[in-house]
Amino acid sequence: MKFENVLADINGFGRFQKMIIVISFIGRFTLPCHFMLNNFIAAVPSHHCDISSLDNGGIFMNLSQTERLLVTIPVQQDGTPSSCQMFQEPQYHLLFNTSHITDAQTVPCQNGWVYDNTTFKSTLTSEWDLVCDRRGKNKATATIFFVGVMFGAMAFGSLSDRYGRRIMLLVSYVSGMVFAVASAFSTSYVMFTVLRFLTGFCITGIVIVSAVLSVEWVDIEHRKIVGVIDSLSWTFGNTAFSLIAYFVNDWRRLIISVTLPLILAIFTWRWMPESARWLIANGKLEQAQMYLKNCANMNRTEESIHTLETETLSTIVTTEKRDRTYSYLDLIRTPEMRKLALRTGILWFCVATTFYGISFKITGFGLNIYLTHFTYALIELPAKLAVLYLLEKIGRRHTMVGTLLLAAICLGINIVIPKEMPVATTVVAIIGKGFSSASFATLVLYSSELYPTVVRQNGMGYNSFIARFGVAVAPMILLLDEVWTELPQVIFCFVAVLGGIVARTLSETRNRCLPETIEDIEQKQ
Repeated sequence: MKFENVLADINGFGRFQKMIIVISFIGRFTLPCHFMLNNFIAAVPSHHCDISSLDNGGIFMNLSQTERLLVTIPVQQDGTPSSCQMFQEPQYHLLFNTSHITDAQTVPCQNGWVYDNTTFKSTLTSEWDLVCDRRGKNKATATIFFVGVMFGAMAFGSLSDRYGRRIMLLVSYVSGMVFAVASAFSTSYVMFTVLRFLTGFCITGIVIVSAVLSVEWVDIEHRKIVGVIDSLSWTFGNTAFSLIAYFVNDWRRLIISVTLPLILAIFTWRWMPESARWLIANGKLEQAQMYLKNCANMNRTEESIHTLETETLSTIVTTEKRDRTYSYLDLIRTPEMRKLALRTGILWFCVATTFYGISFKITGFGLNIYLTHFTYALIELPAKLAVLYLLEKIGRRHTMVGTLLLAAICLGINIVIPKEMPVATTVVAIIGKGFSSASFATLVLYSSELYPTVVRQNGMGYNSFIARFGVAVAPMILLLDEVWTELPQVIFCFVAVLGGIVARTLSETRNRCLPETIEDIEQKQ
C-alpha cells in the first residue's frame, strides 16, 4: 500500500494542506532577506581618503572642499576622486592645471576614508572600513554566512530525519532569530562574522524542513503547485526586502527588521503537523494516525477515518527495517543512490552558483541599487508561474534543462554587450535572473521527489550543503573581475551549461508516487 492511497481517501489537498502551506509561507518570508542581506548591509558607498587631519597645519584654510580634494587626491579616468589613493604631498599646481594630470607620487589612504551617506546611513563597509585592500573582507561576510548555511543544511537534514521535521523547524526558528538579532549588536568585524555564521547555520533549517513537510503532506496531482507556492514565498520576501531596505538604511536596524517576522512564525508553529510519512517510516504509527485523523477532520472527510487503522498504516513501508536510524552514509551505500546523490549534488551546486552569481551583482549596471534588486525579485513571479505550467506539460527534467541553458545564454549575451549600454545589460541580466530563479524553483520540488522518504531530509540536507558551497564561492568569483572584467560572467555561464547537462541524466518524476524506501530507488532502475 502507498501513502498516496491514504491521502486520496482523506483529500490530499484540502484545508489541512493549505494550512501547512500558509504556515510555511510565513516562516520562509525572512529567508530571502537574510540570504540577500549583504547586497545592502555590505554595500560600498562612494568614498575617498580622509584628508581632514591635514587641516591641522592650516594648509587648506583658504581652499574650498572641492579644491582640497583636487590637490590631495588623484582623479580617476571618469573624473571622480580616487577611492584608495592620495598624493604623498599636496599638489597645489593642480589648482591652475585644467587637465588635472600629474605624475606625483601617490600612497594608500593614511587616515581612513570619508563615505557618501546619501544612499546608506551606515553599512558594514563604512563601519569597519572594508574597502580597498580590505575589499576581500567585505565579500567574505557573505561567504562566511553561506558556509554556515552549508553546514547547517547537513546538520538539520540529518537531525530532521532522526528526530522529526516539526521539532527541528522550531529549533531553526528560535535559534536563527536569536543569532540574527545578536549580530545586529556586534561591536567588531570578527564578532559579526561569527554571529552571521551561526545565523546561517540555524536559519537554513527553515527552508529544507518546511519544503519537505509541504511535499510529504500533499497528493501527486498537487505537488507541483505546493513546490511553486513555497518558491513564491521567496519571491514575495525578496520583493518586500527591497522596499524594507529602501526605508531602513542603517545596517543594524535592517537586520532586526527582516528578522522580526520569525516571531509570527514561532507563534504559528503550534499548528504545524509532523510528517505522517516520516512517522510511519519510523514506526510511530499511533502518532501518524492522530495527524491523519486531524487531516481528515479538517478536510471534512470523516467518513474515511475508519480506514486509518494502525494495521493498515503498517503496510505502507514493509521492505526495510523499522526504527532503523538513517544517516548520510545511506546516500552512498547502494549503487543507484550513489548515482542520484552525485548528480543532484552537481546540479544543486550549478543552480545555486548561477542564481546567486546573478543576484549578488546588482551594482555594476549604473542603475539604482534598490530598483535593480526590486526588478530582480519581481521577475521571479512570471518565471515561477511559467514553471507551474511547464512542470505539467513537459515535466521536471526538461524544465530543469531548459531554464539552465536559457540562463547560460543570457550570461553569454551580457559578456559581449558593451558596458556603455547599462540598460541593455540590466534587461538581459534580469531575464537571466528569471530563468535561474525558475531553475531553482524546479530543483527544490524535483529533488524532494527523487529521494525516498526514509532519507529525504538527509538528501535535501546534503543537496543544500553542496548548493551553499556554490553560494559561498559566488562572491569570491565576483572578485575575479580584477583579473578580467568578464571572467565572473564566463564562469557562471559555464556552470549553468554544466548544470543543464547533468540535469539531462536524471529520471522524470511527473505523475509518479514518491519513493518511500531505498529499495524503491534501487528497484526502479
